Amino acid sequence: MRRYILICLLITVYYSGYGQEDMLCQGAFWTEAEGAKFMKETAERWTNVYSWQQRAGVIKRGIIKGSGWDKLPQSPGIPAAIVRSSKRMDGYIVENVAIESFPGFYVTGNIYRPAESDDMMPLVLCPHGHWNQPGDIGRWRSDMQKRCAMLARMGALVFAYDLVGYAESTQVSHHIPIAFTLQLYNGKRALDYLLSRDDIDSERVAITGASGGGTQSFMLTALDDRIKVSVPVVMVSAHFFGGCVCESGMPVHRAEKHQTNNVEIAGLAAPRPMLVISDGGDWTSNNPMVEIPYLKKIYDAYELPHLLNHAHFPAERHDYGFSKRAVMYNFLQKHLDLDVDGVLFDKDTGQFDESFIRLLPEDALRVFDAAYPRPADALEGDEEVIAAFSDLQE
Repeated sequence: MRRYILICLLITVYYSGYGQEDMLCQGAFWTEAEGAKFMKETAERWTNVYSWQQRAGVIKRGIIKGSGWDKLPQSPGIPAAIVRSSKRMDGYIVENVAIESFPGFYVTGNIYRPAESDDMMPLVLCPHGHWNQPGDIGRWRSDMQKRCAMLARMGALVFAYDLVGYAESTQVSHHIPIAFTLQLYNGKRALDYLLSRDDIDSERVAITGASGGGTQSFMLTALDDRIKVSVPVVMVSAHFFGGCVCESGMPVHRAEKHQTNNVEIAGLAAPRPMLVISDGGDWTSNNPMVEIPYLKKIYDAYELPHLLNHAHFPAERHDYGFSKRAVMYNFLQKHLDLDVDGVLFDKDTGQFDESFIRLLPEDALRVFDAAYPRPADALEGDEEVIAAFSDLQE
């Protein structure tokens, strides 16, 4: 226990910029008016693509330094993966997968892929949000299963994976001090494995998630250029910075010489295609008036305004419901060259049909169980994981 406390203190000091805990921007750090004011004033500080790129460089370096990303191995090789329990569904296959992010730590999830495919497949990463009620958890949620199955039947290989401390990711607690960086590193390692496969088209790679999965979507897009298309859902906000340690528990929004927010971080996707989805029932309610005009200025600077899309649902709330999924399907169909013929009620109206999807119970989606336990070398508990993760630092 004494060693664990010492490691936590060292990690906290290291990742908070040498003790500058006051640099953290957490939750509703600003009021809506303060967020809008920041957007207006910041938009006046740069005038063209070159000055935006200078600012973008500062913002990206802030994330890299504030999270300790620069201390982690950037080319650690292809991780080992366990793929088991293949299930043939209606037009798609579901497999249970664990990817060894670093020695002894496993990213658990499911691969959804087309039942038949002769071509190289596009790849879609699907991180989930902070839904954790019994029977309604993470990657096992119905909305997760539906969008993954739908995209697979449209021709993509989709990887739905656990946030740390959720579902099968029980090697650590979700509120481990390094959650922010650990989750992003898991996403990177998932990409390392998936892009090593000979059936994946590395030029057609997307990420989409809602809520905390939305944060993962725009943060990983900001750090990893291998992601070509980004769809963050109900999370891009000028005043709300994420309410969990995995979103805002490290000083990635502010340093001694700069301040930013999640809108600008989402803007680091440019000039890659991005669809932002928002609603009227959460902190994205001001998107049409505050956040999107700023993002539009970024894409206009690149002279690529058509690559930024926005869908706002003022009567809806914080979720990844059918209407939000439908606009995502259209966007990814366009930018990943997916096939919608088999997922439409009517080709003339273009209405999507998810009725073919059969939801699977949690037990069917688990990688590890009594008959197939986690490998013997698996780390157990926050203390062991923190120590092993710190050993990765160069």
